Amino acid sequence: MRADRLLSLLLCLQSRGQLTARQLAEGLEVSVRTVYRDLEALGSAGVPVVASGGPGGGCRLMDGWRSPLLGISAEEATALLAVSTGGPLERIALGDALAQARLKLLASLPAGGREHAHTAASRFHIDTQAWFRPPEPVPHLAVLVDAVRRDRRLRLTHAHRDGRTTARIVDPLGLVAKAGVWYVVVRSDRGIRAHRASRIAAAELLPDPFTRPADFDLADHWARWTADFEASLDQLPVTVRLTTEALAALPEVLGDTTSAARATPDPEPGWHRLVLHFDCARAACRRLLGFGPDAEVLEPSQVREELAETARRTAARYQQPGGSLP
Repeated sequence: MRADRLLSLLLCLQSRGQLTARQLAEGLEVSVRTVYRDLEALGSAGVPVVASGGPGGGCRLMDGWRSPLLGISAEEATALLAVSTGGPLERIALGDALAQARLKLLASLPAGGREHAHTAASRFHIDTQAWFRPPEPVPHLAVLVDAVRRDRRLRLTHAHRDGRTTARIVDPLGLVAKAGVWYVVVRSDRGIRAHRASRIAAAELLPDPFTRPADFDLADHWARWTADFEASLDQLPVTVRLTTEALAALPEVLGDTTSAARATPDPEPGWHRLVLHFDCARAACRRLLGFGPDAEVLEPSQVREELAETARRTAARYQQPGGSLP
C-alpha cells in the first residue's frame, strides 16, 4: 500500500506542480504527517523533492526532473486521454486504474506538452450511454469483473419470467459494454454465449480456476455474435409510407438501426416509402402505432389489418360516453 501511495504522491507532484502538504494529504486521503514521511522516503530514493515554507511555499520536484516514460508525443497523449474519459470502465474496478493511468500519462510529458495534451483532450467527450434511458443497474457487476480478471468459475443464477430460476456453472471469458449495457461472455456445457448482466439474479465466485481457450479473442467473438444475433431478428419485411416528420423521428421511435433503411419518394407529396423489418406482425403493429396517422402500412396485409383493428380499439377506448366513432 505504501508503494502505491508513494507512486501517487510522485505523480501528483509531477503532473500538478507545487502543492502544499495539506493539499497532498487531502488528495491522497492521509495525514499531513504521513505526507512528510513519504516525501522523505522519496528523497531517500533519489527523487529530487524541494520543500519551501512560508506563504506561497509548498512541495515540488526539482525543475526539469520527471520520471521517464519515453516515446509518447503530445498528440498521442491527447488521443489516449480523450478515449479514456469516463465511460463504463469507471463503473468497475478498472476505474481507479484508469485514473492512475491518466495521471501517469500527464506526468510523463514536459510542462508545455502536458498542458497542451490536457487542454486538447478536454475538447473531446465519448458518451457511451444510449438515448432516453438511465444507466442499467448491474448489482453483480463487481463479482463478474473479479471472475473475469482472475479466471475463476462462476455459478450464475437466472430468474425467468414465469418465476423459475436456473443455475449454471460457467467460465467467464470477458465483459462487453454496448451502448451502456453490460454483457458477460461465458463458456459452459452449452458452448460460448453472451448474457445480459443486469438479468443475472445471483453470481457466486467459485474457488475453481479455468483455462481460457488459447484461440479465443473477445472482440472477434463479439463481432460475430452480434452479427448473428441481429441476423436472427427482424425477419418480417413491412412496407410503409411515412410523412416527412415521421421519417425524421424514425431513429427516435424505432431505434438507430433503422438508419440503414432507405426511403424513396411516395407519389403523394410530403410522404416517403421504405421497408422496415420486425420480429413478427404483432411487434410491427405495436411499434408503428407510435407514429399515429403519420404512418401507413402498405404490406403485408396481415400487419395492415392488425394495425387498423388496433387503432379502432384504441379509439373506442377513448370514446366519450354516448358518442359514436366517425
